[in-house]
Amino acid sequence: MYQLMEWFKSIGRREEGQDLLEYALLIALIAIVCVAAITLAGTNVRDTFNNIAGSI
Repeated sequence: MYQLMEWFKSIGRREEGQDLLEYALLIALIAIVCVAAITLAGTNVRDTFNNIAGSI
């Protein structure tokens, strides 16, 4: 039982898992921002081309 308790304590002290989680959250945030920017830019480009096509 003592070994099991020590194992759980050692998991809490590991910093590699925390670093990995921070990087994963950062990558997820960057991906969300990229998707939002591409969606917004795509909408603006579509509207611009529609305006040009309507003018012709």
